[in-house]
Amino acid sequence: MRLYILLALLIISKGTLAKTVQIEFTENDSYSIEVAYIDVGDTIEWLPKNKGHNVEFLAGPDMDSLPNNSKINEFHSILFNTPGVYLYGCSPHLYMGMLGLIVVDNDFHNLEDVNKVELSYVANSVVDRLIKIAKPN
Repeated sequence: MRLYILLALLIISKGTLAKTVQIEFTENDSYSIEVAYIDVGDTIEWLPKNKGHNVEFLAGPDMDSLPNNSKINEFHSILFNTPGVYLYGCSPHLYMGMLGLIVVDNDFHNLEDVNKVELSYVANSVVDRLIKIAKPN
């Protein structure tokens, strides 16, 4: 019996255990989840519950692997395969502070790159707040 359980556990892949996190565009020009913690292999879906928003990545551990900006008012989905911190925002509302962070595998190795992104004073204050939420120490 134990052998069957062990074999079953070996057969279950990480992909089977992957999760999907859904983030909505809100009427308050924000994302419903400001800081998302996920594992490698997990997916984030952005849901256009409110019009006039999209997803644009500003920083991440491997920017070349990320897709272009999403279209305004459209569903967007990304599977994350690289650990690190990702900073994203809504193109039309970026400088007003419509930003979010994704932390993959609790890996903060590229946090300095996130801090180097040049934004408006308001957006920078939002990034500072999000980083304090993500990594309080």
